[in-house]
Parts: sequence; C-alpha cells; structure tokens
Amino acid sequence: MLAAVPSAALLGVEGHPVSVEVHVASGLPSFTIVGSPDSTCREARDRVRAAVASSGAAWPMRRITVNLAPSGLRKGGASLDLAIAIGVLIADDQLELSTIDDSAFIGELGLDGTLRKVPGALPLVDALDTANVVVPPPSIIEAQLVGRHHIRSATNLRELLDALRGDAPWPDLDPANPSPEVLAVPDLAEVRGQASARKALEVAAAGGHNLLMIGPPGSGKTMLAQRLPGLLPDLESSQALQATRIHSAAGVDLPPGGLVRRPPFRAPHHGASSVAVIGGGAAILQPGEISLAHCGVLFLDEMGEFGIDVLDSLRTPLEEGVVRVARANARVAFPARFLLVGAMNPCPCGEALKPGVCRCSDAALVRYSRRLSSPLLDRFDLRVEVQAADPAQLLRGEPGEPTAAVAERVHRVREITLTRGVETNAVLTAKELDEVAPLSAEAAELLERALRAGTLSARGLRRVRTVALTLQDLDALPPPILDRSIRFAMNLRVEPRFLSRRMAG
Repeated sequence: MLAAVPSAALLGVEGHPVSVEVHVASGLPSFTIVGSPDSTCREARDRVRAAVASSGAAWPMRRITVNLAPSGLRKGGASLDLAIAIGVLIADDQLELSTIDDSAFIGELGLDGTLRKVPGALPLVDALDTANVVVPPPSIIEAQLVGRHHIRSATNLRELLDALRGDAPWPDLDPANPSPEVLAVPDLAEVRGQASARKALEVAAAGGHNLLMIGPPGSGKTMLAQRLPGLLPDLESSQALQATRIHSAAGVDLPPGGLVRRPPFRAPHHGASSVAVIGGGAAILQPGEISLAHCGVLFLDEMGEFGIDVLDSLRTPLEEGVVRVARANARVAFPARFLLVGAMNPCPCGEALKPGVCRCSDAALVRYSRRLSSPLLDRFDLRVEVQAADPAQLLRGEPGEPTAAVAERVHRVREITLTRGVETNAVLTAKELDEVAPLSAEAAELLERALRAGTLSARGLRRVRTVALTLQDLDALPPPILDRSIRFAMNLRVEPRFLSRRMAG
C-alpha cells in the first residue's frame, strides 16, 4: 500500500514542504530511503524501526521504500522521522489514512518512541499549509508563533497513535503562558569617563553606524560594547519574527516567550572559522554569527586577531544586509543586517598609544595592521581611540549618564529616521541624503577639501554625511547639514595610528 504524509525540511533559514511517500510491498525485508537524504536523514531507518517497536506497533517485515518528494531538494536532519513512522504504519494498514486528514508531522524520534525537538520548528511549520501540525512538546511555543495552524503534540509515539485512532484524547500539553522576558541590561552609568567613546556609542545606536574602538587593554572597549544593545529599541514585529526564524534554524535557545523581541548581541571568539561567522557548512547549511546578529549587534573583540578571510568576508554583508552561501547542491541567502562593533588593541603589545613604550617592531605592526584591509576599514562610520581612563575618575568620578536617558534620545532619533522612509540614517543613499539632508555651503567646501586631499573616499563621503545627520538629529537641529556637524563627524572617524606607521614602513 502507498501512503503520503505531509512534512517539511529545512534549507538555510527557510522551510520547504516535503511529501513523505511510503510504499510497503511483498518481498525480502528491507528499508530504503530515497529523495536526496543526508546521512542523518538516512539513519532514520534505525530510529523509526526502534521507535515503532517500542510503541507497541508491529514492524512490517516486508519491502519498505520511502521517497522524500521533491527529490531535488536536499533533506538534512531528523525532522522527517515522525512523518516516516506515520507513513509506514498507514502503508501497513495499522493506521487509517483518514486519521491524519489535513495534518502534517514534524519531529525526531528517540529509540523509545519519544518525540524530540528539531532545529527550525518555526520555519518548518511556516512552510506547511495543513490545518493541523504535530510537533514535539518542546517546540509547541515556537510552532504557535506562525499563527495559522492548530498545533498538536504528544510526548511519545504511543500517545500519538492512541490520539490519532481515537482511543485516547489528545494530550493537554499546552504550555503555560511564560512570564515576560526580563534581562539584566548593563547600565552605561557604570562607564566612568570616556566621553568621546560614549558619544560614539550613542551615535552608533541612533544612526545604525558601524563602530571601531581602538585602545590599550583594560580601557573599557568591551564594557562599552556590551552596553550598546541596551540603547537600541525593541524589534518591530516583522524583525522579531525574522530574528526568531534565524535563531530557530540555528538551534539557538529562544527566550521564554519564544519570540526574540530585543536586538541580539553576538560576540564570537576571534578563533572562529569563516563558516562559523558567515554561515554555511557541508551537509546542512546553517546561519552564522552575522545572521544570528540580524537586527542586532555583532561584536568582534580582539578584531586584529580574527583571520583575514573572516574579516574580508564581512564586506559584502555590511553593504547588502544579506550573505549568499553557495554549495554544489544548494544555494541559500541568509539575512545579515547588523550593527558591527569592533574592538582592538593599537598594536600586538597594546601600548602603541604610549610614546616610547610600544615594544612592537615595524614588521610586527605591519602584519597586525594588514588584518584590517582599507575597504573594510572604510565601512566603519565611526573610528575612535579609547584611552585608559583617569584613575581619579575611576575611583572618585561621578557615574556617567544612565542607559535609560541615552536610550530615550536614541529612540527619538529612530522615530525621526522612520519619517525619511528608512530604519537608520546609515542606510541612506547619496541621492536620499541630497533630498532629506542637503549640505550647507560651508559643509560642502569642507568635504571638497577632504576629498581633494585624499583623506576621504567616495564611500567615506556618504558615511560622514550620514553621521553628521545623526549628530544633528541628536541635537534636534534640522537640515541643512552644518560644517560643525561635518567636523564632528570627521573627528569621530580618525585614522588609526598604526596605519600611518604601516604606510611609513
């Protein structure tokens, strides 16, 4: 007999509907899975056989063929286990086809029949058009975020079969409404001194500008970066759903309510590989750190220690807000619109900002500085030097302005930005800048001198203008852009000192 059970497979961060076709016929006992399964999916033969036996059902000692349609779509993971088990029992006449009418099945099976969570429940359920979807208990909250299906569940295959046959009611596994997510947000008031770095942090949050902080160890770069997410507004509904979809596909734990409402903060180790940061993989294409930071902050601490290939691969996502990963059997696009914050020492020993103290040779400094290519460096709207704080300020200084006060100004700027048709000033094009924020005559003359002197590139020109616009928005100053705003923006875009030594070398 032939049975077809609706399910879904994950490719990147998108779910794709899959029809699990099961054929049971006379012949030597065998179990074959076709339709482009990967090794994990192919191992479902042993998991499903043991789960069915553990659930009190009889395993058909006949020739079993499972086809995962469409065959051209690569299937990875164990999300099809449950659908395969249901298909085998229907094809063997142990379960009526009518019992799964307008229902789909997603989940991994343990050898004892337990229904186990699989990554990507949100995009998998979203890909289905059936009225009912059966998922493992840990995936209920995640599956309900789609809002189009009646979500059902059971703790194991035996319970599920009893409910399908009508021998027992469906288990009441609806989770209790989780309490609102409460996260301890580090307060910016804890940062004493560092006036220029604090201002750069505020401008970065208000305008969505990438920020590079250069300073000696212990100067507070990491402390500042960790407080940036607290300045950002909550995600819009569409952003929250997209961020949740990415985290779900990557198997990252979701907040208690299931929905990612706060901007994510990701800080990969400097030893992370290109695949871990950018995304990809061999059998299963998964989102990387830059996608997990979508609509949030990607913090690269010790940026000078990251691999050159990792850093240069950030250039295209920073411009386009998406990363495209191509493999021989699949091509996927991962969302990657994030705020990049980098922190690095001025040299390998960290003392380059102290005259006569740096122990690095020119050759070592050249090798260190080459980690940051000029095109990547040009994509940082803000580049500030963070000096070691004055001991008197650390011990007896007044607390800085709290996060709540700064976040209020940031939110006000973001509301102004929305009236321009964009989410942040950083994404405004040159044409849009001419329309919404023209330059004053003095500002235009100042920028022309910088371009002719070679201290500013064409890409840098647009970025300086967007930063100047953000500065005026923070000060509640309407356009045109004034020359003092341009000067301030250029002061927040300093040329790192080690680059001048590299050029001299």
